[in-house]
Amino acid sequence: MTKKRLPLTVIGGFLGSGKTTLLNYWLSNARGVRMAVLVNDFGAINIDADLIASTSGDTVALTNGCVCCQIGDDLTRALIRVLEATPPFDAVVVEASGVSDPWRIAQMGRADPGLSLDGVVVLVDASVALAQSRDPLLSDTLERQLKAADLIVVNQCDRAADDERARVRDWIASIAGATPQFETTQARVPLPMLSGLALPDAPAHRDPHEHAEGSHAHEHDDPAHGTQFDTWSCRPTRVFPAADLRALLRDMPAGVLRLKGILRSDEHDWAELQFAGRHGSLRKANVAPTGGAAVVAIGLRQSLPAQLLGSIFGANSSEGRQEAA
Repeated sequence: MTKKRLPLTVIGGFLGSGKTTLLNYWLSNARGVRMAVLVNDFGAINIDADLIASTSGDTVALTNGCVCCQIGDDLTRALIRVLEATPPFDAVVVEASGVSDPWRIAQMGRADPGLSLDGVVVLVDASVALAQSRDPLLSDTLERQLKAADLIVVNQCDRAADDERARVRDWIASIAGATPQFETTQARVPLPMLSGLALPDAPAHRDPHEHAEGSHAHEHDDPAHGTQFDTWSCRPTRVFPAADLRALLRDMPAGVLRLKGILRSDEHDWAELQFAGRHGSLRKANVAPTGGAAVVAIGLRQSLPAQLLGSIFGANSSEGRQEAA
């Protein structure tokens, strides 16, 4: 039986931006997702002692099914070990070193048939970003990292005044354009923004009065963060021209932070559609879905264009409010 591709998320950002804090937060709030986290030094993550089930050499196993492994000298070999693991993991996260280009790592998720690039998240320390940007020895590295990002987490906002944060936003936009920015402290980011795995499933049951391709838009609160975001989902029944889907990925409507789906296309039969921040992919699905076609999207509250998505995927739009558990 063909395996599903393992989603790969790359965490980048300059030294001290909060990458390991973000990883620790993610590991502590995995919510049933078995992740393999590959880092340069897992000792720096300061994993909660209550989460550690066992330690063996370069691997720490957690009580929630996640593992944290040191990359060592060969990232490719570490990824192969993860891909061959039994039972299989649900996702793999790689922490890029503070001075590296995370996009070089992300290319593995696009090239390896066992992986699927889920996104590149880059952190920026709001309190020092402007000073770092003026340093000729750092500016090139910072710009490469920002240009690779699907989501830019502006961290340590409690240490920067309002006017400084505004200048940081403008500086980031001057380099990364419309790449989504999310401001926070202590790297607390709602999980659905970090990984497509955290997106809620498309509705399994439809109201009999709805159109067969009915869509749903919901508002959510992340209990660990308090930040609200919107999700939209539908179950399209038609076959889509692959050319139209690729055009959508090139020109995704503003406000869509993430989108994932599995649907029928005239090129692949069943196809996987993935979009994160500003990178997208369309590829043949390894495994046909058991519940039929589904598309799910996420954006910050009041920025997700639910009606437009409904028209693109041929669904009548119906809206409701739902608070996340």
